[in-house]
Amino acid sequence: MKGLKGSHFQQYLRATIFFMVVCGLLYPLSVTALSGILFPFQAGGSLVRDRAGQTVGSRIIAQGFETPRYFHPRPSAALTPDGSGPQPYDGAFSSPSNLGPSNPAFIKAVTEAARAYRKENRLPALAPVPVDAVTASGSGLDPDISLANALLQAPRVATARHLNPEMVRTLIEKTRVGPQFGLLGPPRVNVLELNLALDALTPGR
Repeated sequence: MKGLKGSHFQQYLRATIFFMVVCGLLYPLSVTALSGILFPFQAGGSLVRDRAGQTVGSRIIAQGFETPRYFHPRPSAALTPDGSGPQPYDGAFSSPSNLGPSNPAFIKAVTEAARAYRKENRLPALAPVPVDAVTASGSGLDPDISLANALLQAPRVATARHLNPEMVRTLIEKTRVGPQFGLLGPPRVNVLELNLALDALTPGR
């Protein structure tokens, strides 16, 4: 096979440089600049601030809440890149569990999570548990929980904060978000925003 002629080589080189500049430099820079102008909140990471103006998290990345006085997020399956250990709710290690519904490890994890969920929320031993309360999302960082999940946690949160349960349920309704575009998915609640609303309602408790 004959080697490339000089003119062909120069042509391919120019094409390579052109697409590197356009696709690797100009396009990402223009998209970044345009998104910062049109969608500054989303382009900045959808950061959420408390009443004092301090950044406390992102609206699109879950974070762990474990104490009874807070609503708890969906479980996180995030792992280190080599799979050596869990890094729950760490945005740098977004990952699904990669376990199928028939996998014994998955069945065991879901069973244990359901048992723990019923215990912490004082539910009957055989009470149905929302799927999002015991399984991780594809990213392992889902910031939202279902409305059913939030309502089942409401009595626990109300007790821990010495609030009327109806007041907590009303707060859930105020912070709930309907299906995306009115069509996609069930109603849901952003855990971080709901917990911030709780703190604003009962500061210091």
